[in-house]
Amino acid sequence: MNQMIKGNTGDWEIVIGLEVHAQVTSNSKLFSGASTKFGNEPNMNVAFVDAGMPGMLPVINEVAVEQVVKTGLAINAQVNLRSIFDRKNYFYPDLPQGYQISQFLDPIVGKGEILLDMPEGVKKVGVTRIHLEQDAGKSLHEYNPKFTYIDLNRAGVILMEVVSEPDMRSADEAAAYLKKLRSIVRYIGACDGDMEKGSMRCDANVSVRKPGGELGTRCEIKNVNSIRFLHKAIEFEAMRQVEIIESGGMIRQETRLFDSTKGETRTMRTKEDAHDYRYFPDPDLLPLELTQEFVDNIKKSLPELPDQKKQRYMEKFGLTAYDAGVIVAEQEYAEYYEQLVAKHDPKLASNWMTGELFGRLNKAGIAIQDSPITAEKLGGLIGLIQDNTISGKIAKDVLDLMFETGKDAAAIVEEKGMKQVTDTGAIEKVIDEVMAANPDKVAEFRSGKDKLFGFFVGQVMKLSGGKANPGAVNDLLKKKLEG
Repeated sequence: MNQMIKGNTGDWEIVIGLEVHAQVTSNSKLFSGASTKFGNEPNMNVAFVDAGMPGMLPVINEVAVEQVVKTGLAINAQVNLRSIFDRKNYFYPDLPQGYQISQFLDPIVGKGEILLDMPEGVKKVGVTRIHLEQDAGKSLHEYNPKFTYIDLNRAGVILMEVVSEPDMRSADEAAAYLKKLRSIVRYIGACDGDMEKGSMRCDANVSVRKPGGELGTRCEIKNVNSIRFLHKAIEFEAMRQVEIIESGGMIRQETRLFDSTKGETRTMRTKEDAHDYRYFPDPDLLPLELTQEFVDNIKKSLPELPDQKKQRYMEKFGLTAYDAGVIVAEQEYAEYYEQLVAKHDPKLASNWMTGELFGRLNKAGIAIQDSPITAEKLGGLIGLIQDNTISGKIAKDVLDLMFETGKDAAAIVEEKGMKQVTDTGAIEKVIDEVMAANPDKVAEFRSGKDKLFGFFVGQVMKLSGGKANPGAVNDLLKKKLEG
């Protein structure tokens, strides 16, 4: 859905395109055998070619090629059997070669698409290209603010850049796109998607225009490292541009940074164009030639992807599009659900997993893989609900105790005496007590005030400590009141 900004001169439309840099899963770098292990001491993961030493020649990492082809196939993109590596020329202290090996006119992967599950329906976002490139090193100032220290551990680390079309029209859509792409690359093992460690970073190109008008001048927000910050950065930048235009100013094409502390973007540098980088084919690397057999074999190795899994859950288990989408969003969620649904009712499993368990995990800030309640334990709770040992209401209390103690549901129910009362004689006795205590309400019900039925159900459940079987209560209460 298009997100309109209310300005003094009417509505403005946001136009967004994203460039996502994902670190490819590999033990070694793009053109050297140096390690990619995170957290090593500075300058431990450096080969001569990464340091830009004279005469050192790059050698392509085959795993990198496989991973980017796999990503292209996962988003139904065109895989180019012939691609070229280029030199992108610019100077930074942490770029020892004086250029970055990247791809410009002939990338490995061409056009594809990513489908977003939005509240108003499915949104299709085009992907322009995916190409491979080297990461740069890192400039450090924490050792001594008077000096700049260089760590080349990241220099030469494999990045694949996924460039979208400017198809997104709201911060919500941009956030959904980044989530979906992150989910896909994690499913196929091409990137771990850990934004905190810098494994995935995002540049957002943002402009505004009058609805249906010509595209405005875009500004690029560089290196956003979380989905939440991406959302905030886009909303701030769009409003900033509207205010400038409406006050008679012009948007300058530039690169900006997002200050997460202040919640605002600020100027980094004037935006460069392609010709500023003097791209030309890298003379040390031959064109990359792939065979169709190579691509086909990778396609056969793809796992079930999120969209395919979602469709299967809807068709096989009868889940809604929303519930299925929530479960397949992370591979760990889907694996957890698969364990549950192997033994328990699919809809009941979905409801207790996405509603009750996720609510508690989110509140505690715990990932599902670290949950104190395993799939087997949650399955045990669902089993007690299914066989009427406990009611859904009691089950929520049991789940709280499971979350706190890590104990099995059956043990907690036994210890606390929480079993559901299904004995009709015992339930009838409680109903008789409630009716005897409320003769005026009984008379009102029998005179036609049907809505009082809920009052009686509540009183019976209260007097039974919530243990009475709700179905039995409804049936017996109806007979008693109408009799």
